[in-house]
Amino acid sequence: MSDKYGRLYVVATPIGNLADFSYRAVDILQQVELIAAEDTRHTKMLLQHYGINKKIVSLHQHNEEKTAPYLVEKMQQGESIALVSDAGTPLLSDPGMPLVRLAKQEGIQVSPIPGACALIAALSAAGLPVNRFCFEGFLPRTSNARKSFFAERLDWSLTWVFYESSHRILACLEDMVTVLPLDREIVIAREVTKLHETIVKDSLENMLDLVKNDKNMQKGEFVVIVDGAKIDKKSQEISKEHLKILQILLKECSTKTAAAMAAEITGLRKKLLYQAALQLTINN
Repeated sequence: MSDKYGRLYVVATPIGNLADFSYRAVDILQQVELIAAEDTRHTKMLLQHYGINKKIVSLHQHNEEKTAPYLVEKMQQGESIALVSDAGTPLLSDPGMPLVRLAKQEGIQVSPIPGACALIAALSAAGLPVNRFCFEGFLPRTSNARKSFFAERLDWSLTWVFYESSHRILACLEDMVTVLPLDREIVIAREVTKLHETIVKDSLENMLDLVKNDKNMQKGEFVVIVDGAKIDKKSQEISKEHLKILQILLKECSTKTAAAMAAEITGLRKKLLYQAALQLTINN
């Protein structure tokens, strides 16, 4: 990395409450020569609140591929730039990836200025397991695509999280109940850090009723957190009898076919049986 280059700062901004802005973030925005913002009008209000007067360049999903080279050139000339989104941490379902990728490619130092993030804030107050989770961004816009999305994650044992808009939250839950068990626990975190912040944990069935019957629960910005599927470990243990079935099948079939046939016979998961069949093959 060249000492002559400026630096790119990836700056997290408040997701609702303006007090959720670090002293360091304010200091960085006061120091840089340029601020790249998703919505310049939105960012100007934030800067005005903190008495910051800096040049702002628009960087959004429709122009970032063309604008990134221009900004990198500015940093190569020695200017430092702050990248901000409308709310929260840039790049998490927000613009900025082309700029960060190109900056790193050109040897420009990229420094994160951490702060608010709706995903992490919601997870911290959800009351669901967070030791392993998967963030899925925004869901598909059509019903069929959403149902396919849910079906693919039906048996996931880890917590999964996504963002949803006020226009689709009810339809999203209606699609979800056609695929997931009605007793699956979910959390809806609405308007996190804002005046009408609401974080509710309940079964999917009850959550649909709540959102359907409360118009306020259909307003705002949403983080939806879904508990992972509960696996009955006893029913998924491979017994000596299961291994015997696999051994017999492996004499006549490929590993993949033997695992598939054993799954139909025993009711165990195919993936579990396939791993056991591979081990038997190796041992023999």
